[in-house]
This record gives sequence, C-alpha cells and structure tokens, in this order.
Amino acid sequence: MRYKKNYLKYVAIVLVVLFFISAFFMLLELWERRQGRAPESTFEDGIIKYQGKKYAYKDNLETYLVIGLDRFDDSPTSDSHESGVQADFILLIVLDNDTKQSTAIQINRDTMTKVNYLSVGGTTVVDSYIRQIALSYNYANDDNDKIRCRNTKDSVEYLLKNINIDHYISVTLDSVAASCDLVGGVEVTILDDFTSIDETMVKGEKVTLNGQQALTYVRTRKGLEDSTNIARMARQQQYMTVLYQKILACMDNDETFALKMLDTIGEYVVYDSSNFRMQKIAEKLDEYEFMGIRQIEGESKLGEEFMEFYADEDSIWEIVIELFYTPKDNK
Repeated sequence: MRYKKNYLKYVAIVLVVLFFISAFFMLLELWERRQGRAPESTFEDGIIKYQGKKYAYKDNLETYLVIGLDRFDDSPTSDSHESGVQADFILLIVLDNDTKQSTAIQINRDTMTKVNYLSVGGTTVVDSYIRQIALSYNYANDDNDKIRCRNTKDSVEYLLKNINIDHYISVTLDSVAASCDLVGGVEVTILDDFTSIDETMVKGEKVTLNGQQALTYVRTRKGLEDSTNIARMARQQQYMTVLYQKILACMDNDETFALKMLDTIGEYVVYDSSNFRMQKIAEKLDEYEFMGIRQIEGESKLGEEFMEFYADEDSIWEIVIELFYTPKDNK
C-alpha cells in the first residue's frame, strides 16, 4: 500500500513539474550561423576541452525529459507549422546524485536546432533539418508515441552538446483542463489581455480559472498583444506554480487525491520507465534541493512565417558545463 501511495504521489508531482516548465526570457542564435565565432570545444576520451580547460562528464547524474504535447489541427488558436502533435513544452530535469540537487532546463519550443525526419516505423533517419524543436515530435513519421518522444530526445541532446538523456515522460495538453477542474480551479492574476476570447479574463485582474480557461491561458498566443512564446512561457510558469501548490495541498488533505489525479489524467501520459523507477524518482525529487530553472539566452525573431528562437553558444555551454561536467586537473 505504501509503495502504491508513493508511486501515485510521484505521478501527480511529475505531471505538474511538466507544466512548471515556464521559462523566462531565452533569446537565442542559430549555432550554424556562428561557425568560426563559437567558443572552442573538443572531445577526446570522455574529456571535453572548452576554452582551454578540461572537463570530465559527471558519473552520477540522472536526466529526465518532460514533454508537453499539443494537437493543433483542430485548434482555433493554432500557430503551428503543420497539423499534428507537437512538443509544445520541453523541460529537462537533471538529478545530481552526488550533490543531492535537482535542476531544470527550460527549452523554448521555437528553438532552432537539428531535427531528424524519420522513416515509417522510426528505424531510419531519412534527413535532418534546422527547424523549431517542437517539430521533432511531429517529424517521427510514425504513430508510435515512444518513437516520437525519442526523436524529441535526440533533438534536445543535440542542442545541449550531445549530453545523455536517460528517460522521458510526455503529457498532452488535455490534462491541463482536467487537472485544473480536479483541484477546483486555479487563481491567477491575468498577465495579458484575453478579453477578445473571454471577457472575464481581464489583464491585471485576479481570476479563478476553470479547466477550459486554464487551457486558454497556458496555450494561446495568437491574437494577443504579445504573441511570442516568451510571454506564453511566463504565463505557464505563473499558472503551474499555483497549480503545483494546490495539488500538494489537495494531497495533504485527501489521501486518495493522488489516485483521483492518476485516474483523471493518466490516459494522457506516456513514459519509458518502470513504475518502480518512477517511485524512486519521486523520492529524489522530494528529497533533493531544487536549484531552479535554467534559461538559455539568445535572440527570438520572426522567420518567414513563424517565430524562431536562436540559441547563444556561450549560454548553452555555460549551462552544459555547470550541470553535466566537472573540472579536470588543468595544470
């Protein structure tokens, strides 16, 4: 019974962490346009040399990619590049088992990086393109959710200088409305003017969002005064921070709440780990010190048709070196 309760509590927390992937202001620049200007780095025998110093990959890390999915083909607020499911939210959770710390890296869905286009069945890379990372889920060319998740994982690993990602979990945006209604609504101060969509969602006003309003709040950007993904991520962080606290309160007040939440949104979840491993992750998330959400700097700009987010090489390397490497003897 205790095992079951721990596992269910973990599921609830991790699903919220997924949408806790708010992220601040990431302004990026495509690395291929900076060939020759990027900081010097080389790999040899498991050692990386960066700006004249040597670093070794940390031995005792665990990494978990959290993917929030949205299906845009039937959406009246669609701003997608083509129909189908896309990786709308991307968060990498890094657990350092030596320091007993956890850190999250938020990745903007518009980040331009290498995206593989897979063959039917997902067995072969047909081609690779520089595209918005959100498309990595759609470019798997297969209905298998796990193949799509792995393709997104590959793009994130490439963006972050070929670091290793151990596991993934994905959740569809349908779970936003369901989880909001389950906790009885979520109160936020509206950050943008949504009155053209819902007259009760006035900028600056406190509103207790119901499920459909919550989905509108964290999903919409088209038609707003600030239609960038940066503004939307700020709303996502605000909303999910409140939701996280409310779910924890519900679990404290109702021993069966985690089970209710699993029953409500479990159908929207795909992951590649065993239930036992998920329980262990939950224990670590509860035990480890959370060091916050890291953001990549750079530049956001409008492409030929859609927003593009370009990664700054220095910013990426700074995060990668800090979280994934340890200094070697540089004498």
